[in-house]
Amino acid sequence: MAQAQEEITERCKISSYDAYFETIQSRKKLPRSLQEVLTSAFAKIPVSSFPGVPGGKVIEIGADASVSDAVKILSEHNILSAPVTNPEAETTSDWRERYLGLIDYSAVILWVLESAELAAVALSATSATAAGVGAGAVGAVGALALGVTGPAAVAGLTAAAVGAAVAGGAAADKGMGKDAPTAADALGKDFYKVILQDEPFKSTTVRSILKSFRWAPFIPLATDSSMLSVMLLLSKYRLRNVPVIEPGQPNIKNYITQSGLVQGLERCKGRDWFDCIAAKPISDFGLPFMSSDEVISIGSNDLILEAFKKMRDNQIGGLPVVEGPKRKIVGNVSMRDIRYLLLKPDLFSNFRKLTVKDFMSTITTTHEIGKVIQPITCKLESTLGNVIHSLASKSVHRIHVVAGEEGEVVGVITLRDVISCFIFEPPNHFDDYMGSAVKEMLNQ
Repeated sequence: MAQAQEEITERCKISSYDAYFETIQSRKKLPRSLQEVLTSAFAKIPVSSFPGVPGGKVIEIGADASVSDAVKILSEHNILSAPVTNPEAETTSDWRERYLGLIDYSAVILWVLESAELAAVALSATSATAAGVGAGAVGAVGALALGVTGPAAVAGLTAAAVGAAVAGGAAADKGMGKDAPTAADALGKDFYKVILQDEPFKSTTVRSILKSFRWAPFIPLATDSSMLSVMLLLSKYRLRNVPVIEPGQPNIKNYITQSGLVQGLERCKGRDWFDCIAAKPISDFGLPFMSSDEVISIGSNDLILEAFKKMRDNQIGGLPVVEGPKRKIVGNVSMRDIRYLLLKPDLFSNFRKLTVKDFMSTITTTHEIGKVIQPITCKLESTLGNVIHSLASKSVHRIHVVAGEEGEVVGVITLRDVISCFIFEPPNHFDDYMGSAVKEMLNQ
């Protein structure tokens, strides 16, 4: 029975990938012959020809590093994700043993949201002594009794936290999920004390949240693989990054992201094939693929925590911030902005009641962030080349399509969408080149 359910889940995943890509292909107005030439060309370009990461060394994070340290590393190097290494397999020659997966801001967001609710219940309750909870309730069993299934269950709650949670009404008769948001509404600066200084959150490791909150599979490609495979993984199959390994070597040699690939396309400016495609309006590619009704946005007066929850629930990397009945775009928030809540807690002591507008206003006063918040937009009549230039030069992951003088959001174009414009998937591509390994990993 369980095996049958897994097979159904796998088919559903692959079907969703196929449905997205088939929709894209059906909306393109490019001649089929041109698409075939481009796809064939990318299939002949080896991954080894793609430029290496800045500095020539892929940033990695150890599995035993704390989540706080991981966020600092990502922030300091201005990257969204990094491979996670297994400290117990440093001498192995097999990448499968050396790497446990990828840590990115999406996993951090999931961890923070659950941790915030756990911390809120604990802080809003009385002491463990008053609850009469002994050491036996500590750890994964105690956490599971409260209905917690994320990293807190892995790390284990302290006696004080478990006891306080039970005393505060988070016992089975009320339910963790029901009471946590209510308790969290009044949570202020004490959140940071619990998350960053108290156990179990202080010692929560990258390893634990990687197991609980993995968003995408870890699928490296060899240097002799084709760029077409990379482009398909970054578009049709929704990966945000593809690690590159040298055959027979355990270390990651390169790290190709959606953003890096689009910047690579931008560098093709001046070549006939690119200029021909770049000059066409986005409508020739069926862009934006997402209609105005499908665009997920957040109001400027909504809570910033609600914005992160929307990203989590819809598995998207950012949201346009809108105002008024016409949904005029006034800003943008993205997953990487979660780092400010963790690294600059003094700015957000009352983060549970912090609006999106106040959040944006606060982080734009810091010296590095103005460009992150400002919305990047284009018009319905813009060319694909203009869109690629904006995405590449601004190092953003999405551009919002606006119409009229009010700047109403009518669509969004992502890096995934842009990459999809250049290729299609030949029949049995991954089966022919890599057997069934890739699709097995995609279904993990």
